[in-house]
Amino acid sequence: MTTQPRAGDAVQLPRRSRLLAPRGVYKPDDDTALLLRALDHEPVDPHTAVLDLGTGSGALALAAARYGARVTAVDISWRAVWTTRLNALLNGAAVTVRQGDLGAVPGFGTFGLVLSNPPYVPSPWSLPQRGAALAWEGGLSGRTVVDRVCAAAARALRPGGTLLIVHSALCGEDESLEHLDGLGMKAAVIDRAFVPFGPVMRARRSWLCTQGLLCREATMEELVVIRAELL
Repeated sequence: MTTQPRAGDAVQLPRRSRLLAPRGVYKPDDDTALLLRALDHEPVDPHTAVLDLGTGSGALALAAARYGARVTAVDISWRAVWTTRLNALLNGAAVTVRQGDLGAVPGFGTFGLVLSNPPYVPSPWSLPQRGAALAWEGGLSGRTVVDRVCAAAARALRPGGTLLIVHSALCGEDESLEHLDGLGMKAAVIDRAFVPFGPVMRARRSWLCTQGLLCREATMEELVVIRAELL
């Protein structure tokens, strides 16, 4: 159950890129900022092959490209694909952008680092087939796409490679750690933050409370960043 925030948990998006995020494409938010903060501590250089799963506007892909990494960005949404290609052009970043779902990951090659900010909001509805909600709807437990991303990362990483993934604590950080362990990865939570509820969480607040996922007085959501290394 989400608790109340601690002091010092604020995160901010860096102002290092010009990013367009048209209607229907996920706009970088607090979860993006947390993952960017984690990326800043990874040993990324021109020898690093990076895969950004569910790239959205391309914020993470462009950040990795600034370190000189060889970056492949993937999204199931053609609108996100074209947005990331445009953002890469606007920022002079060399990023290979491909359209595809998680089942296509084995064809993308082997990587030293996988990044993902997947859909993770628990939902009483089935996963959408199209539209903006693809960026946040995570199924009943919030883990439908999270678990698929973890499995895809385990297939895409070289031995010793790293996954950085961010999601809501509502999904269960322990469940993620156990799942990654079962995939042959050593995982730990490396960062967390409490952020104010956005429009989706505010609209779903009553349902989340009835599911026992939120306490009644909660006004903020806890986000966690997990780092997992393939053994």
